[in-house]
Amino acid sequence: MKAVPTSIPDVLMIEPKVFGDARGFFFESFNARAFRDATGLDETFVQDNHSRSARGVLRGLHYQIRQPQGKLVRVVRGAVFDVAVDLRRASPSFGRWAGVELSEDNHRQLWIPPGFAHGFVVLSESADFLYKTTDYYAPEHERCLLWNDPAVGVDWPLDAPLLSGKDREGKPLAACEVFE
Repeated sequence: MKAVPTSIPDVLMIEPKVFGDARGFFFESFNARAFRDATGLDETFVQDNHSRSARGVLRGLHYQIRQPQGKLVRVVRGAVFDVAVDLRRASPSFGRWAGVELSEDNHRQLWIPPGFAHGFVVLSESADFLYKTTDYYAPEHERCLLWNDPAVGVDWPLDAPLLSGKDREGKPLAACEVFE
C-alpha cells in the first residue's frame, strides 16, 4: 500500500498493491497495519457505507460539524470524480479542494480527514461507492457546502449534475459552519 499526498497534503490517495493475472486480480482493500505504515495514521473505522448512483449524480459536499468523520473511500464498480474541501479555518489550505478519479480499474482510495467536506460525481453509467468512517452518521450535525460555490471553485467534470434537494440547498463557504 502506498499513500500519495494530493494538492492538499492531509488528503491522501491510497494505492494498494494489486496482484493480477489472466484469472482476475486480488488486493487487500484495507489492512490497519499497512494503512498505518503507509500514512502514519492510526484510525479506527466504525461504519462502512455503500451507495450506488447513476451517471451524472453528484452527492455532496457533505460534512458533520460535530462528530466529524474521517473517510476512506473507494469505487468497486464504475468511476467517480471524488472531491474533498478543507473546512478547517486554521489550515493553510482552508477553502481549497483536492479531487481525484476513483474507479474499479485504478483501485485507488482516498483518505479524507475529519474537518473536510466530501462529495463525488459519477462519471460512468453507474457507480458503486464504498466508504469507511471514523465516526457514526449523525444527521443532526450534517451540513452541506454548495457544490458549485465559486469561492471554492471545484472543477467538476460536468455542467448539470443530478442533485438531491439537500445538495441543491447547500450553503456557500461564507455562510457555512466550519471547523476551528
